[in-house]
Amino acid sequence: MKMQKQRVLTFLLFTASLTFPSLIHSLGAKCAANAPSVQQTQVGNGYPPKFMVEVQNNCPMCPVINIHLKCGGFPQALVNPRLLKVVAPDDCVVNGGLPLSPLQEISFNYSHQKFLMHPSSWSFQCE
Repeated sequence: MKMQKQRVLTFLLFTASLTFPSLIHSLGAKCAANAPSVQQTQVGNGYPPKFMVEVQNNCPMCPVINIHLKCGGFPQALVNPRLLKVVAPDDCVVNGGLPLSPLQEISFNYSHQKFLMHPSSWSFQCE
């Protein structure tokens, strides 16, 4: 009887080792259609105008990490580098590359003429 329990346990562990990576990959694949998004809204009419930028993880299942934005010539002095860090010309990283939870949003404001921003690369942690 003890030998039979061991065989069953070994079989279950083997099956789980084959199924779990497939499940994780499947979750990441489901997130592929839910790319992070950037939305900018003008919140002040003065000069220079003030904009609120919202970066959102649109995946309902997986955290997203290392979100990089095309950000033109955005000057670092306009925002806290913990929120948006200029790492190279036209390359900014959101939240220091740290994860945004499923459906989490991070936002920041800047006062300047509008800079066009859009996601250029990211990774889902469940892949």
